[in-house]
This record gives sequence, structure tokens and C-alpha cells, in this order.
Amino acid sequence: MDAVTEQDVQKYLEDGYLVLEGVFSPEECEELRARMSEIVERMDVPSHCRTQFTTDHDEQLKTQGNADYFITSGDKIRFFFEKGVFDDKGEFTVPRERSLNKVGHALHAHEPLFKSITHSPKIQTLGKKLGLMRPVILQSMYIFKQPGIGGEVTPHQDATFLYTEPLGRVTGVWIALEDATLRNGCLWFIPGSHNNGITRRMVRTPKGSFPLTDFIGREQNYDDSLFVPAPVKKGGLVLIHGEVVHRSAANTSDASRHVYTFHILESENTRWSPENWLQPTEELPFPSLYT
Repeated sequence: MDAVTEQDVQKYLEDGYLVLEGVFSPEECEELRARMSEIVERMDVPSHCRTQFTTDHDEQLKTQGNADYFITSGDKIRFFFEKGVFDDKGEFTVPRERSLNKVGHALHAHEPLFKSITHSPKIQTLGKKLGLMRPVILQSMYIFKQPGIGGEVTPHQDATFLYTEPLGRVTGVWIALEDATLRNGCLWFIPGSHNNGITRRMVRTPKGSFPLTDFIGREQNYDDSLFVPAPVKKGGLVLIHGEVVHRSAANTSDASRHVYTFHILESENTRWSPENWLQPTEELPFPSLYT
């Protein structure tokens, strides 16, 4: 990776996202993919934990948010599946390696290879270029975007799920382990939309109530013509401001789009909402980016 320039930082601040090519080598990408393949091969998922992942508002409440499996996954490695990959008996209808939407949310803590990438000198340097004083890692995910069935991710802002006071303290790092293209579901952004605040929050409901999470507000309807694609080659990354509106289309191609992504919080002078679904635990406080 060439050094991140002041112009790069300025572009990120103006647009709310930034594509950086060639950050990691093809070999580093393949190592992460091989390790994930081993994790998937060994996964043992109880039938009651076969939670389907979606970003549709009501479906989120019914599946993800309602499931204790999801809300307690912040300090663990857990498995979330595409729609329609189980039959009515809970058995796979596709090969298990093709069934997953994502694995999350603490790969950065429990998997040495993912930890080394998350805290790599390249990422630490990036944090310093962005002026982050006390950055911590909130969560991490491996996203598969399976060929043919990799679901659409509807327009959203990460701050809906990772809320801070003040806003603007969360940055996503989205590392392409394969080429992310127009055909296999690359990210699309509305440049500058990170300046408009948020209209929806996912919050924990009071203890003992059900469902475990709820939404305050509603996602806006966005003009499709405002979205700009952000394809990136294998080994590149996309920086994502917590308030920028982004989406990705369904993967209708025959190529997967594997990604390793994690979120960084600037903890200096920031309040992490106790209503967020994701909370630090005694076993896993949010670890410092800088080592």
C-alpha cells in the first residue's frame, strides 16, 4: 500500500468512504480464507441457533434481534446463515460452506490470524492518519456473499446499530478477500450522506422484555440514482464512516465475494450507548487498536 495521503483523508472526510487498493497481499487474503474454511468445516450449530440474517426491518426484529444467540455474540464466534439454506427439518439444503451469510462478531479476539490483520501496522498507521487517539475494536465479521444466493443488503448506516454520542466516532474497515465487483455485490455509497445524521436506531429493550431489541425511527427512502459503486480488488479495503448510507446488491453471479470487516470506535471523549445491542463484556472489553 502506498502511504495514505492527506488528500485521501480529505476525500474520506468529504465523501464518508474511501477505497484503498493493494493494502494486503493476495497471500494474506488466501490465509484468511483458508482459516475461515477450517472454522466452517468444524462448526457445530444447534438447530435452535440456525438464525437467518437479513437487513429488512421487520425480519431483523424477528430473527436477529429476537435471538439470544445474536445478542450474546459480541464476544464470541458465531454463525449466521442465508435464507433458504435449511429444509423444514433444519438440515442443510446446500453445502455447508455455501450456507453462511457471515461469521461474527469476535474473530479479532479469538482467531490469531484475524487478530494479526486487525492490529497490523498498516491498520494502526491508518488509524493514526485519521487522527484516532484511543481507537478500540468493537466487532469483526467474515462476510461470504455467496454466489447466486448472497442476499441484498438494503441501504443503512452503521450508526443505526453502533450508536455513539457524539455521532461520527465509528469507522468500518472492509477488506476485500476477493475482487468485489458490480456483478458479485460490491458496496454502493451516497457520497456526503454522513453529514445528515441518522433516522433509525436499533436498541436493546428493557431487561426481561421481548423482543430483545427494537427499532426507534425508520430508515429513509433513498433515491437510487444517488448511489455510487465502490468496486475494490482483492487485498484492497474500503473505509466506511459510521453515518454514510451504503448498500450492496444481491450476488447473482457465480463468484463469491468474501470480506473480512471490523469496526473501530474512537473512545476518546465518546459515550458508547448502553442501549446498543453490542456491549463490552468482562471476558472481552473492547481492545485497543494500538498495540
